[in-house]
Amino acid sequence: MLSWLTRIAMACWRPGRQYARMSKDDILNDDDDSTTGDSLLWSRDLEKHSFGEFSFAVVQANEVIEDHSQVESGRDATFIGVYDGHGGPDASRFISDHLFLNLMRHARERGTISEEILRSAVSSTEDGFLTLVRRSCGIKPLIAAVGSCCLVGVIWRGTLFVANLGDSRAVIGSLGRSNKIVAEQLTSDHNASMEEVRQELKSLHPDDSHIVVMKHGVWRIKGIIQVSRSIGDAYLKRPEFSLDPSFPRFHLPEPIRRPVLTSEPSIYSRVLRPNDKFVIFASDGLWEHLTNQEAVEIVSKNPRAGIARRLVRAALNMAARKRVMRYDDLKKVDRGVRRFFHDDITVVVIFIDHELLGNSTSVPELSVRGFMDTVGPSNFNFLQGVDANARSII
Repeated sequence: MLSWLTRIAMACWRPGRQYARMSKDDILNDDDDSTTGDSLLWSRDLEKHSFGEFSFAVVQANEVIEDHSQVESGRDATFIGVYDGHGGPDASRFISDHLFLNLMRHARERGTISEEILRSAVSSTEDGFLTLVRRSCGIKPLIAAVGSCCLVGVIWRGTLFVANLGDSRAVIGSLGRSNKIVAEQLTSDHNASMEEVRQELKSLHPDDSHIVVMKHGVWRIKGIIQVSRSIGDAYLKRPEFSLDPSFPRFHLPEPIRRPVLTSEPSIYSRVLRPNDKFVIFASDGLWEHLTNQEAVEIVSKNPRAGIARRLVRAALNMAARKRVMRYDDLKKVDRGVRRFFHDDITVVVIFIDHELLGNSTSVPELSVRGFMDTVGPSNFNFLQGVDANARSII
């Protein structure tokens, strides 16, 4: 423990006076987009998807990265997933391995993609992870305390579908009056810091005076967790997964009588309009440091190539500034210790080229996983063997 504190102190005490004098605008408009020396930052600067291009970046802060993410591009559809894990990577990794496949299975069965299909895919993924927890908790009891936020986007036939659990966020950048870019948040933050979330929890649990508790200056559900919706966190959903006092961080004094958290996603859909230019999908690590409007302005004012990396860098610059540091100093902080400065951050920027909507393109089917250098064919491929009606959904 002492060595960790020493490394944190050394990082904080590095000279940062000159950097501290930089304004926020200077930081957000910093053109030095080099990633030299930051071994924890991964990116795919620009790739093609069915309806345009996308940029993808991830930076690690935890000892073991808890963010998992993916982009799947097929002939007629694009899938985006950002999974911000907590308590370990098990849930976010499980979602990355199963949610897209569940979506394709439900879509093939119903012959369409819809809000209900997206909801069913999330439900199947939750059921699958709880089955894994049940099978594993005897030898790995803390898997019951592992969970993940889940942000999913699908573009199909000119419509954007978004499902969200937790506090990751999808923000669309659209041209407004005077041709200025305007941010619109498409998702709700399911976080106890939001007054409406606290009121919802209190109304659902009127007999529990400790359903939300202020702890160390932060609102937490049962004094433990901030997000109110997630995949996993089985111990807060079913009594069978409760943890005993040997795990004091997650032990509840009284068994739960009803689920404290829910896996019911917020669903949003819209037909994409000509003034909709791009969508930013990102874990809350980005939004802790940038506002929605700041993020869309960075995207609109800079080249597409490397724009996700630029957003991550802007957030890291802000994180460093809050500690009176420079980003160059932050790069030298090891993973694990780095979590004291910022969270894992995942950013996917999806550009929408409207001339491609509704047109058959020759974009290769592509599967990209965050923080992995291997790129392969997307599992959209497995629809090639089904009948014409089912195949037409993708």
